[in-house]
Amino acid sequence: MAVEIQETDEAKVLVVKATGKLTKEDYEALVPKVEQLIQRFGKVRILFEMEDFHGWNAGALWQDIKFDIKHFKDIERLAMVGDRKWEKGMSIFCKPFTTAKVKYFDVNKADKAQDWIREGIQPGKSV
Repeated sequence: MAVEIQETDEAKVLVVKATGKLTKEDYEALVPKVEQLIQRFGKVRILFEMEDFHGWNAGALWQDIKFDIKHFKDIERLAMVGDRKWEKGMSIFCKPFTTAKVKYFDVNKADKAQDWIREGIQPGKSV
């Protein structure tokens, strides 16, 4: 599987670790988890960590586009962590498809991404 999903102590933050090439099946695992959080908390934050990431296959790309359209306003922040120039470009490319604040962090600044995605969330508060 190319996606590992982790809920964090901060209920509205979801950590997604992507490796290899994302497939439609990866989205079938990811989307319900994100939608559950959206249903519970309204807006959510996603920390998207890419390691040896090779993008999407056609089925996954279609799922991603449908997800972006449906949840255009539901993601508050999206932190993308990677180690390739094209991954940084991807963070710029996705900005028109969401109202989220989107920031790219190089892998050696992953701790900064963690800080940024959690900024303003009070411990123990779920909203």
